[in-house]
Amino acid sequence: MPSLLVLNGPNLNLLGTRQPEVYGRVTLTDIEEMCVAHAKLRDVGLSFQQSNHEGVLLDAIHDAKGKHDAIILNAGAYTHTSIALMDAVSSVELPMIELHLSNVHAREDFRHSSYISKVALGVICGFGARGYTLAMDAAISHLGHSA
Repeated sequence: MPSLLVLNGPNLNLLGTRQPEVYGRVTLTDIEEMCVAHAKLRDVGLSFQQSNHEGVLLDAIHDAKGKHDAIILNAGAYTHTSIALMDAVSSVELPMIELHLSNVHAREDFRHSSYISKVALGVICGFGARGYTLAMDAAISHLGHSA
């Protein structure tokens, strides 16, 4: 059974209350529950994590090698600033899908640039919480697994 790591970066713990006009009212707990249910339907393992600390995210990516088959990464603001996260993804040599709740291309100019996308299998953005299950399906398809 394939295993996915869904990794969430800074401020995503505030979903549901943080800028609901941009991110909606769905909480990270709601998203995790949705992902767990989707993983069961698709017969894949799932680990779901969030941290506001770049080093913790780096450690989670490093620890994914040999444990998970793909990573779904919503790096939040670190998307636009973290060469370290980009290097970590490259180093573990696992397929990774970059994920954003909002359409970053329709927002401020600084959000149009991503270090993460340089090493991503693909990018999903603008579909809100539904983007998580879309990313899961894309990863599962890439791994050649069907439930």
